[in-house]
Amino acid sequence: MNDMTHDAEALSAAEPAPATISQPQDHYAFLSDIKVRLSVEVGSVSMKVSEIMDLQEGSVVELDRQVDQLIDINVNGTLVARGEVVPVKNKFGVRIAEIVSNGMARARVERRN
Repeated sequence: MNDMTHDAEALSAAEPAPATISQPQDHYAFLSDIKVRLSVEVGSVSMKVSEIMDLQEGSVVELDRQVDQLIDINVNGTLVARGEVVPVKNKFGVRIAEIVSNGMARARVERRN
């Protein structure tokens, strides 16, 4: 037996057996306390700096989204769902209309200091 084999056996003997997972959602339970940034994008527009500098109170900026289109819901900058704006008391809320299935699989982790 060489040193590498001996080390591998010692490590595997010292490691506890993995816990049995009874339900699939339990597998991700450790993620539940991680904070992420959820943001909603109503629309966007590209403008020249000079156009932005000309904006005044009451100016209207036309966005690239139609009134009847769903808005984008992002988690850490990655699209995960689409929805519609709804009033919630004196604030805005978002009703989820569809989940983007591959959005969470490609979500980026953003570290904030």
